[in-house]
Amino acid sequence: MAAKKCAFGMIGLGTMGSNLLLNIADHGFAAAGFDKSEEQVKKLNDLENENVKGFTDIKEFVGSLKSPRTLMMLVPAGKIVDDVIEELLPLLDKGDIIIDGGNSHFTDTEVRAAELDKKGLHFFGMGISGGEEGARHGPSMMPGGNKQAYKEVRHIFEAIAAKVNDVPCVAYIGPGASGHFVKMVHNGIEYALMELISESYEFMQRGLGMDNKAIKGVFDKWSKGRLQGFLIEITAEIFSFKNAKGDHLLLDDIKDEAKAKGTGKWTSQGAMDLVLPVPLIDTAVSMRDLSKYKELRTEASKIYNGSDKLKDKPEEYIKHLEKAFYFAMVNAYAQGMHLLYKASEVYNYKLELDQIAKIWRGGCIIRSEFLDKIYSAFQANAQLEHLLLDKYVQTEIKKSLPGIRKVVSDAVNAGIGLPAFASSISYFDTFRSEQMPSNLIQAQRDFFGAHTYELIGREGVFHTDWASNVEA
Repeated sequence: MAAKKCAFGMIGLGTMGSNLLLNIADHGFAAAGFDKSEEQVKKLNDLENENVKGFTDIKEFVGSLKSPRTLMMLVPAGKIVDDVIEELLPLLDKGDIIIDGGNSHFTDTEVRAAELDKKGLHFFGMGISGGEEGARHGPSMMPGGNKQAYKEVRHIFEAIAAKVNDVPCVAYIGPGASGHFVKMVHNGIEYALMELISESYEFMQRGLGMDNKAIKGVFDKWSKGRLQGFLIEITAEIFSFKNAKGDHLLLDDIKDEAKAKGTGKWTSQGAMDLVLPVPLIDTAVSMRDLSKYKELRTEASKIYNGSDKLKDKPEEYIKHLEKAFYFAMVNAYAQGMHLLYKASEVYNYKLELDQIAKIWRGGCIIRSEFLDKIYSAFQANAQLEHLLLDKYVQTEIKKSLPGIRKVVSDAVNAGIGLPAFASSISYFDTFRSEQMPSNLIQAQRDFFGAHTYELIGREGVFHTDWASNVEA
């Protein structure tokens, strides 16, 4: 190992970094790892893998790489990324490639890419999905940056990526920060799907009075049908995992206060900046925030206590819930893909939405059977602006409508909160409205702030002196 130069370097040997490095080594590429932690480096070197060597000296680490050098950072987003880049700069040559494989905000990636381009260095923001298991055995990867430079690393990424029908789940996304933007939206969809699954659990437990064993049975069944996906599969497994004593589910011991790293919030903020609604994702973010106010919720529950169980038999009602989940799941993906369509136009990313759906089919957290349908939709029409306009999706949505309407209305009447489900049907009903009541909002804005309005069939903008009812 000491005699040969390495094809790839990894900075940050935590779980994700070391697993991805070992994945690279497994595919026959000599790889070097760097970490300031002697313990992490020792752990890597103790594996005695002939394709891997760890370093605590960054000069030695960079020196072990062949030119043009390819280095990936898997470190926490924020200032530490800039600190690592500053440390690397004196050691690199023009044409070298730096890849940020963490969850950096796409606007930070844009700035870094522009600055490093001036120095003759290629900077990639690459989203990686799949967690530690994916990193070790095959993730989904979303690299964005210089297209020519991508050719230098393409063979490595395609070798280590997850495969679906022998097709690697990695593709060049586009220029600049497109890779990190796509990963951000991926995470927003992930938030929405997780919220929908948790609300399904809530509805089955409180609304239908089902026990954990029965709920597990539902998720098991869903994991084998059209709702099949990684998040549904792991949910079924969670409903089998007992606590240390083995007398009840570990799930029942876990606090109902969800944490977040911020990528869902970034998706909502990014969508608002682009003036594009993703209310299902917004709701999922808000519910994680609300979960943190445990004391307030406990106090309110004593004041406004009580919810009713539905009279329907659970085994019959689950058919409605399955349709409702399918409807809401489709809306989650549709809102995310619409955001990507808009970002591609505004930021000139030139995203190929079919290819994004294609690489999400394996290795990543939001992989599901439905992504094959999304892939087919954008293959058939690369200019498809919104997934709900696809013919196949139209047919399936119409079939699922009775389920979502029944579940949401029954939940409201029973006093059971299903905010994400409710958001999905409200979005759909407004999306299909040719005439929205926004004309009244425009009149109100003009009344109190003279913000003007436009008229149907007439050019220009207008203002009315509403108090005197005389048009100005």
